[in-house]
Amino acid sequence: MGVSRSGYYKWLNRDDSKQESRREEAKEIITKVHNDHPSHGYRWVTAFINYNYSKNYSPGFVYSAFRALGIKSLTKHKEKPRKRKERDKYPNLIFSTWETVDRPRQVIVSDMTCFYVYYSYYELTMYFDVFTKQIVAARFGRRRGDRMQYIDGLIDVIALLEEEGVTEPVVIHTDQGSVYASMAYNELIKDKNINRSMSRPGKPTDNPVNESLNGWIKEELFIDFKLDESKDPIETVKGYIKYYNSQRPSWALNYDIPDLFYEKYMNGEMEHKDTFNKRVLTEVPKYVLKKMSTSKNENDEKNEDVST
Repeated sequence: MGVSRSGYYKWLNRDDSKQESRREEAKEIITKVHNDHPSHGYRWVTAFINYNYSKNYSPGFVYSAFRALGIKSLTKHKEKPRKRKERDKYPNLIFSTWETVDRPRQVIVSDMTCFYVYYSYYELTMYFDVFTKQIVAARFGRRRGDRMQYIDGLIDVIALLEEEGVTEPVVIHTDQGSVYASMAYNELIKDKNINRSMSRPGKPTDNPVNESLNGWIKEELFIDFKLDESKDPIETVKGYIKYYNSQRPSWALNYDIPDLFYEKYMNGEMEHKDTFNKRVLTEVPKYVLKKMSTSKNENDEKNEDVST
């Protein structure tokens, strides 16, 4: 091995290095301080040692020592096991296939937004038709967590579907809010031709329609409709919703009016497609699928060039 016999035995019988000695000393000090003050964590122990023992230990070094020595700070507060919150109570029937929605009242999305006017708090729950971009229902709450605005809004949607004589299946898509997942909310549609769909936890991109609309609707309310100066905010919002449905050109509809767009479809002035039933559900985000498709096309073109 290229090592002399004398050198090997000198290494074998050597004294502990200064570094090892310092490490052992540190372990003794850290253990003692922990035993004397078991309620404190590694950051406090670091500060205590540096001040009282004139050392210069880093929190990372003391943390490593805690791990190596199996030390944990003690506390009176014991963790209570909690039942795992039920998730995905209803499956996501949309994911990133929003562009496949092909008729009115096929998919309706809902969400809540809140705002202050003259220091008064308001919550607004809206229901949107994904295809026509109409606000088909809207209800207000004057206190945090008011559940009736969600339920009353759903009742309004059910009444609208019955009034219009909608017989084809309707999907109502929401996030996993407690009211949307509640028994009282979903009992309302138990015997209806309505399917429930929910976004995944922590995935606002699963409901981009609402996430987008809520943002600029509030912007228009405050900038164009001067909501912050209104003496009757609820009436102002109601006026805006009427304007939104019957007068406001929608970019997503190629600057058509939501109510007019709905009428054109119902009067047979628009092509009726069948894309929603052919949608392919996938959890992969739309932008990733687009990137994968672009990459595949580029590779196919390269292969064609090579073969020719």
